[in-house]
Amino acid sequence: MNAEELRNRTADELRDELRNLKKEGFNLRFQSAGGDLQNTDRMRQVRRDTARVKTVLNEMAKGTGGSAG
Repeated sequence: MNAEELRNRTADELRDELRNLKKEGFNLRFQSAGGDLQNTDRMRQVRRDTARVKTVLNEMAKGTGGSAG
């Protein structure tokens, strides 16, 4: 998932995506603690995707389009 894909979504869709990513991150932390985690790179992907979603939501809230110039 990249930021451009996220900018094409609505704020409600982004909030749903953020909620799902937080749930997944929570589950991955428990798997890691229990020694059951198979794909360790997924934790990193979830953290970064969460940050991307939050960034785009903040851009929308501030009214910036995220376009650097």
